[in-house]
Order: sequence, then structure tokens, then C-alpha cells
Amino acid sequence: MENFIYKNKIGITSLFANIEKFSYKTHAHEEYALGVTLNGIQKYKLEGVPLKSYKNGVMLFNPEALHDGQAGDKNETLNYMMIYIKPELFLQAIGEKDIVKFPSSIVYNEKLKQDVLNLSSSILHEKDEALCNELLLNLADNFSPKYFVIDYKQENKLIKKAKEMIYYELDNVLDLEYISKELNMTKFEFIRIFKANTKITPYQFFLNCKLIHAKKYLEETKDIYATIVEYGFTDISHFNRHFKKMYGTTAYKYLLSLN
Repeated sequence: MENFIYKNKIGITSLFANIEKFSYKTHAHEEYALGVTLNGIQKYKLEGVPLKSYKNGVMLFNPEALHDGQAGDKNETLNYMMIYIKPELFLQAIGEKDIVKFPSSIVYNEKLKQDVLNLSSSILHEKDEALCNELLLNLADNFSPKYFVIDYKQENKLIKKAKEMIYYELDNVLDLEYISKELNMTKFEFIRIFKANTKITPYQFFLNCKLIHAKKYLEETKDIYATIVEYGFTDISHFNRHFKKMYGTTAYKYLLSLN
């Protein structure tokens, strides 16, 4: 039986997950994400690299890092906790101004593990904001300035322009004909080039962006039907189906967790 519990506080989303057969579709988050495997094996591909996190493993995800996820042992339930921290908040906590990246994807560090769990549990149990901020600083203290690497990635100009065109039309249907014409290529050339550079198709990128922003809009408005209209989903069933593939729970259940 699958169970996903989300809570939000101080710009951080906390997740407790219990899964057996569920698997996440390939997606990315705008936030820094840190998680702890409590039981079972967390199996996933991160930027195309197959990884496994065993019990007590601390998983580290950089913003925009593509990944999927599933239980790695069919005979054992997977339990884990995650925290998703907005980049500006995380950078402020670690004392950095520019975007940095975790150099490792999985580490086994008892203090870091406990600090992630303490912060996640405090958010899930809706503790005071002051306490949550203090626990965030405890977490940040695990990382020295030398721990991170600077993100020097320079994106292909064509792909950057394509992403911007998709990003600013999230409330509409993805128009491959228009985008490929603007980039002076056929739509099939565009799909191949985009996937070769990003590892996902233009439609997957479009849907991921749409869901990220729909989730934000839902958090702000607490109105699921307004969100459906704003981001062009057909109906609540259509929205819930795609939302669950990315976040493990339906948009409706996620909305209930915000109250």
C-alpha cells in the first residue's frame, strides 16, 4: 500500500513516503532535495546514472536534476523521508550567493541523516517556525563552503531558447510546430535535438514545468479547480493522474495536506 504525506513550512516541503509497487516518472524539482532511506532500498536513475540508497543512506538532489524512483526490493516496503528546500533559502542557510551543487548523490553520515530527519519531522508535525529555522541551520552546518562545487554549466543557446518558449506558455497546449519554426528546423529535428541535450522530450519538460507551477499555484490559492483552469488541465481526473506520477499522491490529497 502506498502512502505519501506532505507538509510545508518556512519555504520547505517535507515528505514521508511508504511505497511498494509505485514508481515515479522521470521528473525534476526546482528545489534542493535531501532524503533519508528508513527501510528497504531506494532505486532510481539520477541524470541517467543508476543508483541505490540502502537503509540510513542520505540522498542529495541538486535543483533541476532529472530522476525517477521506485522500491528496489519487491519483497520489502520502502520508507523514506525527504525535504525540498527552495534554492534561495538553502543558499542563505549555507552562506552562499551563487548556485552550487552537491558533489555526491548518496552519503552515509549519521549526523547529516539525523539533521535531515529532525527537520523533516518538525515540519510534518507542524512545529514552530523558529524551531524549524534552527533545525535548518543545524542541517546547513554539515556543509562547509569547500563541500560544494560551483555550477558552471553553460546551456546550448538553442535549447535555452526552446525552454524559455515552453516555460512561458504553460497554460497552453505545447505547440511543436510553432517552436520548431521559430528555431528554423522541423518538429522532428527539434524533438531529437532537445532530447539529446536534456535527456527528456519537449513534452516531458513541458509537463514537468506545468506540474511544478501548478503545485505552487495550488499551495498559494488552495483552490484545485482554479489551478486546473489556470494550467489547462482537462479536469480533476486528468490533473490528479499527472500529479500523482510526479509527487506520489493526487493533487486533491496534497491540497488536503495543506490545511
